[in-house]
Amino acid sequence: MIQIKEVRSKQELKAFVTYPFALYRDSPYWVPPIIKEELESFNPESNPVFEQAEARYFLAFKGDRIAGRIAAIVNRVEIENLGISKMRFGWMDFEDDAEVSKALLNKVAEIGRSHNLGFLEGPMGFSNLDKVGVLTEGFDHIGSMITWYNYPYYKTHLLDFGMTVEKEFIESKFPFSNVQPVHFERVQKIIRERYQLRPLNFEKTSQILPWAHEMFEVFNASYSRLASFVPVSESQKEYFKKKYLTLIDPRYVKFVVDQDNRLVSFAIVMPSFSKALQKARGSLFPFGFYHLLKARKNSKEVFFYLIGILPEYQKKGVTSIIFNEYYREFNARGIKMAYRTPELADNIDVHQIWKHFKPEVYKRRCTFRKDLSQDY
Repeated sequence: MIQIKEVRSKQELKAFVTYPFALYRDSPYWVPPIIKEELESFNPESNPVFEQAEARYFLAFKGDRIAGRIAAIVNRVEIENLGISKMRFGWMDFEDDAEVSKALLNKVAEIGRSHNLGFLEGPMGFSNLDKVGVLTEGFDHIGSMITWYNYPYYKTHLLDFGMTVEKEFIESKFPFSNVQPVHFERVQKIIRERYQLRPLNFEKTSQILPWAHEMFEVFNASYSRLASFVPVSESQKEYFKKKYLTLIDPRYVKFVVDQDNRLVSFAIVMPSFSKALQKARGSLFPFGFYHLLKARKNSKEVFFYLIGILPEYQKKGVTSIIFNEYYREFNARGIKMAYRTPELADNIDVHQIWKHFKPEVYKRRCTFRKDLSQDY
């Protein structure tokens, strides 16, 4: 018999966070989070996302043994401002037992109906900047710090629960040898002159911090046309600035400004921390920091994390300026492989940005949906 228990104590929350360490202990592809940071992200006192969202966490038990977990999430801004009647679920992990996954999803559905919401969708996090999707292809590739990894049976369980694919995301990669400057070197000169633009490069994190607020403004403007987009709030900007900017190598942050020094575009690339996080085993001490700092300095693999462009400059070749700056940086550092984080499969405009690099889709992931009016 499966018993679902709500997380109510610090000890239970730690059990929720650490459950995947047992589930994936034999997987060479799973990348563990830093336990302390994961716990802080679930703390309403430290994570400002809880100003607009609420979450409850559940563990599935077989006797005294944990067999699964799930987070039930209500994003009030999404529901009240955008009119999307969605009950989110995320951080879902479970052993290969349909009774376990069914019991976990039924619990989230029950909460959704109690809020009079229309449908269930996940896995996804609290907001647009969190992890998203069940991995459906690419199980033999190592995960990353910004995606969830899962076993192949997850998709089957969700389909058997009566869910259908809602959104599909792709992840692509390309060797740096595919990057030929002929595709952007000449164009970026023309674009810079035509629109009076110039790139900004950085050597120190302290040089980036004064631009952080404006960077998030460009991010909000860039993605505001997406139907499900929830803007990053002022308090979230401060939170993400403190959480991520110190981890990012400042030379991997590229800005483009106009003649009035207004930020019109930005890009953030991160070195791959996957193997370093595996070595850290969920802790920064005693050696986790060392592994992460070593990867930050020496990794020959990079992830294109975010690209933002003001709407009035989109489709005008601004990315050629950014790629030209990255080409110089990557060439000097001997970068071997570049990866793209999950992008909506039907976002053709984004895919066109990368076409000259001949990217290969190596992973696919989906969110799944079920109407809450259906029988459970």
